[in-house]
Amino acid sequence: MEIEDHIFKNIKFIKSPNFNERPDSQKITLIVIHSISLPPKEYGGNYVENFFLNNLNASDHKYFENLQNLKVSSHLYIKRDGEIIQFVPFDKRAWHAGDSSYNGDSDCNNFSIGIELEGSDCDIFTNQQYKVLVDATKEILKEYCDINKNSIIGHSDVSPGRKTDPGIKFEWERYLEQL
Repeated sequence: MEIEDHIFKNIKFIKSPNFNERPDSQKITLIVIHSISLPPKEYGGNYVENFFLNNLNASDHKYFENLQNLKVSSHLYIKRDGEIIQFVPFDKRAWHAGDSSYNGDSDCNNFSIGIELEGSDCDIFTNQQYKVLVDATKEILKEYCDINKNSIIGHSDVSPGRKTDPGIKFEWERYLEQL
């Protein structure tokens, strides 16, 4: 894996409309790990991609009615089989963390990279996902030197009480030791 112009080379890049510029001179200092599945706890298909592209059809599933008019994106999305898709260049502000704060700084989208894993906060993640997540994170750490292993956290850490992902089954030690 290699980053060129803030996009991973040789992986699928599908530009989401759900991003904007980072505030002037805002350094990227944080990685936020998430989990997502649409519908909840159902894997496969293209519903997450459609959600990040504002193409989710609310009539496909009753749960999707709750998501109408939401504008969400992530920098990276890692499927259960290890496929990785980038939706937003790393130098842009993806809309992944919502109402959030970390170390006294609010709106973590301003200074973070969001990585979504296909999963739920009560399921295990696959070996393929961990491998791709580790490989992607290593490249991000090389490219953006203001991030280190201590600034990789979960969505639940920046939005406590509101979010629980990536969940209790995410193997933080396994992931961080490989970095």
